[in-house]
Amino acid sequence: MHELRNNAENVENSGMEKGECLDKIIVLQPGNISKRLGEMLNFALGNYEYEIVRNSEEIDCLRNKRILFAVELGDSGINIELYKMLEKISISNNLLENSVGSILINSNNEFYTRDISRKIILYSNMAGCTFPGRPISEATGSLKTYNTYQKIYNKDLLSICKEDCRKTVDRMMNFSKQNIKNPSILALHASNYKTSNTLSLWKKIKKNLDGYNIEEIHIENGTVNDCKACSYKECKHYSESNNCFYGGIMVDEVYPSILKSDILIMLCPNYNDSISANMSAVINRLTALYRKTKFYDKYIYSIIVSGHSGSDIIAQQLISALNINKTFILPPRFALMETANDIGDIDNINNIEITAKNFAENMINNIIYKNHS
Repeated sequence: MHELRNNAENVENSGMEKGECLDKIIVLQPGNISKRLGEMLNFALGNYEYEIVRNSEEIDCLRNKRILFAVELGDSGINIELYKMLEKISISNNLLENSVGSILINSNNEFYTRDISRKIILYSNMAGCTFPGRPISEATGSLKTYNTYQKIYNKDLLSICKEDCRKTVDRMMNFSKQNIKNPSILALHASNYKTSNTLSLWKKIKKNLDGYNIEEIHIENGTVNDCKACSYKECKHYSESNNCFYGGIMVDEVYPSILKSDILIMLCPNYNDSISANMSAVINRLTALYRKTKFYDKYIYSIIVSGHSGSDIIAQQLISALNINKTFILPPRFALMETANDIGDIDNINNIEITAKNFAENMINNIIYKNHS
């Protein structure tokens, strides 16, 4: 049975007047939750009106909703009811169309929270759900993930965690999609057009984006050193001038292009179930830029081609790195994932031209901008 509630007991801490209520939140709460997750959830919901859905049988149409996953992982990291919910979301591939989502998640140990969160995001995203930048609040057993904030706020870790949960829910509730008439699109890749199925697929998509401002940057071997792991103060120092310890193509080309872009497209072949070394180094080196400039107003898309299986693993890596960590917006169906092994195999996939066109049209019509010409 759905539970409809208006949580008013934290009004004095919520920054809202009594009686003020924004859109209703659908809380997907698979199974029972711990006392700590209950406290996180109650504090985060503030004065929002919300409805709790506890099992997959109760899930109906979730289109055009604000959806908050409240997930308890306990000791094992396995929540059977959550997987039943994700199965239902996956089978109906537009169940969450035009919805916006966030996650509160709790574990009794130091594991599983990030892994399960990015799975939830991927399944939901492919069913039409948008996730704003930094869409999760995670409580590991020790809450050590909040140690850095404790130095700033001088509060106990649980209080900091609950404040973070509230900010996560507020970001979801305050999120609105942008309509950008003339977006700047940046595509990053580390491949060779003569041999790469990933770039061949990108070419098919790009021809359906004719007339839009598209920039490509090729991250060649040896041009990007991986992150040096500078101290926070040192990294912050470089970031003040949009710089980095290593300089090079990242500072000269990538940083300026990302700052002016509205959409970042990551072109990622699957190398041993991971992002290529060059592309991974690019993501790591974004930290210096991120110290100064957050990316909450930028969108991330990806094109992923695997020789065998594993494209979903790459998609989850990008979700972790760029949506959860670096605050890029994850628009619905952000990743186009295909399988092609030998050179040119991408051209032999049935209806690949239509698939590429549909992916481009998803960007143009449904998510980010509309052509008003």
